[in-house]
Amino acid sequence: MVQNVRVIGTGQLLELSARLRRAGHENIRNSFQRRIRRAAEPLRNDLQDTIRRLDIRSQGRNAGKRGGPSPTTRPMRATIAEAIRISVRTTGDPGARVWVDKGRLPPDLRRMPDVINTGRIRHPVFGNRRRWAQQSANAGWWDRTVRGHTDRITREVERVADDVRRHLE
Repeated sequence: MVQNVRVIGTGQLLELSARLRRAGHENIRNSFQRRIRRAAEPLRNDLQDTIRRLDIRSQGRNAGKRGGPSPTTRPMRATIAEAIRISVRTTGDPGARVWVDKGRLPPDLRRMPDVINTGRIRHPVFGNRRRWAQQSANAGWWDRTVRGHTDRITREVERVADDVRRHLE
C-alpha cells in the first residue's frame, strides 16, 4: 500500500521555495503553505470517508459455532480515519504529504491500513491465536482514492506555484 502521497513538482517547488526564502515575504510563504494544504485537504477527507464507509465482510459463523460481542469498544475504521494526516513543507523537500500516522494508531492496528488495502483481513478470533478468521474488503481503498485526486491536486499545486511566482516577479 502506498503509505505516503506526495504532491511535488520537484524542480518548480524547489526553485520557488528558494525564491521565497530569499525574498523573505513571510505572508507569501504562509499563503503558499495554506493554499497547498487546502489543495490536499479534499484527498485527506475523502480517504477518511472511504475508510469509515468501507464494507468489511466475513464468511459468517458456521452452524453450532459460538459467537459474542467484540471484546473491544474501539471502532477500527474510525480510528484509522483519525490517523490520516497532512503535512506541508515549503523548504527542503517542498510539497504536501498525506499519510497514515501509525503513531496515532493503537499497537494492534498499526499494520491494519496496509492489510485492509490488500482486501484480505486475517486475524485471530477474539485474540485466540489458535483460531483464525478471514474477512474481506474492497482491495485498494487507499490507491483508488489517491488516483482519483492526483490530477486535481497537481493542477491546484501548479496554479498556486504560478501565482506565487508571479507575485515574486
